[in-house]
Amino acid sequence: MPDLLVDIDAAGGFATLTLNRPDKLNAYTGEMGALLHGNLAELERDDRVRAIIVTGAGRAFCAGADLSGGAGTFSSDRSFAAAASPEAKARPWNLGKPIIAALNGPAVGIGATLPLQWDIRLASDRARLGFVFTRRGIAPEMLSTWLLPRIVGFSRAMELLVTGRIINADEMLAAGLVSRIVPHDDLLRVAQDTAREIARDTAPASVAAVKRLLWRQLMDSDPRIALFRETEVFNWIGKQPDAGEGVRAFLDKRAPAWTMTARDDAPHTSDLPELPPDLGEG
Repeated sequence: MPDLLVDIDAAGGFATLTLNRPDKLNAYTGEMGALLHGNLAELERDDRVRAIIVTGAGRAFCAGADLSGGAGTFSSDRSFAAAASPEAKARPWNLGKPIIAALNGPAVGIGATLPLQWDIRLASDRARLGFVFTRRGIAPEMLSTWLLPRIVGFSRAMELLVTGRIINADEMLAAGLVSRIVPHDDLLRVAQDTAREIARDTAPASVAAVKRLLWRQLMDSDPRIALFRETEVFNWIGKQPDAGEGVRAFLDKRAPAWTMTARDDAPHTSDLPELPPDLGEG
């Protein structure tokens, strides 16, 4: 069986990627990482897909890195080399389609840090999460030292990363690590309903613009720059065909017929304005 299962629901407008090493609690390998990021990049190019769900097979989401290599697991530069190129080509913040993490069980190590890079995180009431790196004598990865303080605040991020403590679903919600907890048996349905809502009710290029803008705004501390960038995107998108179609459809009380795609028509992260010509006094 492959380490990753891919299911495309073209009618629903979403795809589901399932980490598939249930006998190993979906322990992460370089090969799994290559499949995951390679498929994220491929689904980004598939206009049938408007949102992507990532979940785990069996009772775990991901138990962290596969430690079957023993004490040398983290000492080899080749450990996760297979995933390096696909990861670079599929940085989630550059993708235009929302990625929904459906945390169906324990998520530790890289199983906790990877979902920080995704856009919406939902948790089963059986989910557990831990940034256990200090308990293995190593340090966090996957941009978690940058993202986690922005998600939960500096003090709480420090506590979670330094102690490596495992927290339950209620603690995850209280910390802002997930947006919702749902009964375990309902998790995939709720994730699918969220994906269908995006596919059914929103404009592809608008969603891509919002996603990339939100990620880009995380990099600035000056609200004047953030306001300039947001205004530029707003002014640009208001002149696009889907903006007119969205208004006409609302007034006509019908479903809109979007013509723009996230792949071809939304501004990419590198296209977003950097600095206004003059910040002025505002």
